[in-house]
Amino acid sequence: MEITVQGKQIDVGDALTDHVKGKLAALDQKYFNHATDAAVTFSKEGHGTGMFKAIIAFNVGRNIEVVTEATEQDPYAAFDGASEKAAKRLRRYKERIRNHKSRVEKTPESEMMKAKAYTLIQDALEAGGEEEAEAKDPTIIAEIQTTILKMSVSDAVMRMELSGRNALMFRNASNNKLSMVYVRRDGNIGWIEPDEA
Repeated sequence: MEITVQGKQIDVGDALTDHVKGKLAALDQKYFNHATDAAVTFSKEGHGTGMFKAIIAFNVGRNIEVVTEATEQDPYAAFDGASEKAAKRLRRYKERIRNHKSRVEKTPESEMMKAKAYTLIQDALEAGGEEEAEAKDPTIIAEIQTTILKMSVSDAVMRMELSGRNALMFRNASNNKLSMVYVRRDGNIGWIEPDEA
């Protein structure tokens, strides 16, 4: 597994890098032994608060990404907190991830749909105040190519939770329609499917 450790506005020393690599290698060996790559980013949080944030992102299978983060007073503690969150998610979906490889190898390219993902932002400073900012349409600031996979609702929920995202669009395997799962405000999972009309 290829592991990248980097810092944003902080110097990541050899001791912290060795700690990260050792812990991620052990996590990979315990749950799959086939993760392809991992990236860990450390950054300082706030102004003068002395808090550090660690973000871990690693691929454990085709189109399955695990992303976790934690903020603590110490970069080691922040990384350990993020890795514990990753381990908890991986324990929950361990068997399904292991069985994922055989299911994906049987999935033809025709069952995957290409799509573009957009990130929108509304800049209140350019709009000249909060009232004008609400009336102004958001500006598209990023566009990426993505693939919408055909999967069951339970697989979609698993992928959404592993990646730490709030929503995931997918093609429902039972009816071949675009659907979406998302985290509701009450913490439960919502599922949107198009109406038959």
